[in-house]
Amino acid sequence: MINNISNFVGSTGYEPEPGKSKMGKDDFLRLMVEQLKYQDPLNPMDSTQYVSQLAQFSSVEQLENMNKSLGDSINANYQLIQSVNNTMSATLIGKQVKIGNNTVSFNGQDSVDIGYNLPATASTVTLNVYDSNGALVKTIENLPRESGNHKLSWDFTDNEGNKLSYGDYTFEVKAKAMNGEDDLDTSAYQVGTIDGVKFTDKGTFFVINGAEVNLSDVIEILNSPVNSGENVAHKDFSFLGG
Repeated sequence: MINNISNFVGSTGYEPEPGKSKMGKDDFLRLMVEQLKYQDPLNPMDSTQYVSQLAQFSSVEQLENMNKSLGDSINANYQLIQSVNNTMSATLIGKQVKIGNNTVSFNGQDSVDIGYNLPATASTVTLNVYDSNGALVKTIENLPRESGNHKLSWDFTDNEGNKLSYGDYTFEVKAKAMNGEDDLDTSAYQVGTIDGVKFTDKGTFFVINGAEVNLSDVIEILNSPVNSGENVAHKDFSFLGG
């Protein structure tokens, strides 16, 4: 019977409320009332047809109520998840974490810890650091080559030993296999201690190494800042094998 109502819209000049692109349950009911008002007295609407339209109206109302309930439930679940995340995030202050992000924000801190993992022993391992324009500003060679995890500390100086300007820097670790030709698939990350937590309308952020880090960028929470002995490997950095 929807077709009859749709045809009836044109005959009565009925228009939905301004700003509405589709009909709701109130529009449906108003159309039914208008249809009753303008029916032919000599040929009134069939009762079966009327009951069918009432059933359709009831279905429309139930669907709208269901959509509203579902939306309210999703919002409530989202707020609950945010509340749980916020509560759990606060308990992580003081923990050391791995950050799966190769962009470092320099805003005055003394240094930043960078970690990398080698799937096998390498012949050479090199760290390259680039500024926001993609220019190479720092190269550190002769890094530890054994398979496993390693950590180094970079003091935000360039190849001449000068302190770099504030801004964002990206890093990469390149490693060659023992044959000296093939590249090893290395993974690089930041390592830092959570100093604080910020709750914003864009989500939860940790304060790590003097910069804000998104909760989703944290890939691992470490139990202890130190897992094995520390060795000095270069004047610009020290490394920690593990």
